[in-house]
Amino acid sequence: MPSGCSPTWRKGTTEALPGPESPDGPRLEAKVVAALERIGRALRVQLWNAVKRRGLSPVQAQILLHLRAHDETLGRVGSIAREFGLTPPTVSDSVSALEAKGLVERSASAADGRAAVLTLTPAGHAAARELQSWAAGLEEAIAAMPPADQEAALQFLLRLIEQLQRRGSITVARVCFTCRFFRPAAEQTAGEPYCALLEKPLPPAALRVDCPEHEPASA
Repeated sequence: MPSGCSPTWRKGTTEALPGPESPDGPRLEAKVVAALERIGRALRVQLWNAVKRRGLSPVQAQILLHLRAHDETLGRVGSIAREFGLTPPTVSDSVSALEAKGLVERSASAADGRAAVLTLTPAGHAAARELQSWAAGLEEAIAAMPPADQEAALQFLLRLIEQLQRRGSITVARVCFTCRFFRPAAEQTAGEPYCALLEKPLPPAALRVDCPEHEPASA
């Protein structure tokens, strides 16, 4: 943009309005970022509304949901810190608070007795089940869209996660596109992506966001 010219900003958004030097408006990628930011804002509000009723912080709620969804191999403080892009001390403080609430307990790992793993108590399981529906409002909005649009959105978001991981913005991405078992559609005679581990095609709706069998592809 020439010196002396600046974009016009709409109050309450991160998206610049078209200015005199930008007849076509913001770049497409800038519009996508602005849209994702708005969705992220809505998600943060929904999560906050869900956790404050239970006397939890957003990080504490995410830890409960993480432990409910994964086995003990991902139940260590270090693993959780990498998962959410947090420091181990931050996670440890949240875990201590959850222990004090009787929702989480530490135990020796079955694979390595020297390592401590985190598990949910019965009360923790109950709290995690209640929290599962924290994004129900957004899920309902997505469900109202045509299936083809939902599938296209899933593929786009998984590709975006892949790109962000390659750039170091996301540390953990157990999605199909970053897995060594994934075979792109272009390599298949049927013209559809394929999972070499499960030995079956991967139509858009079958693509995984957090696959327990994921193994990182070589760089």
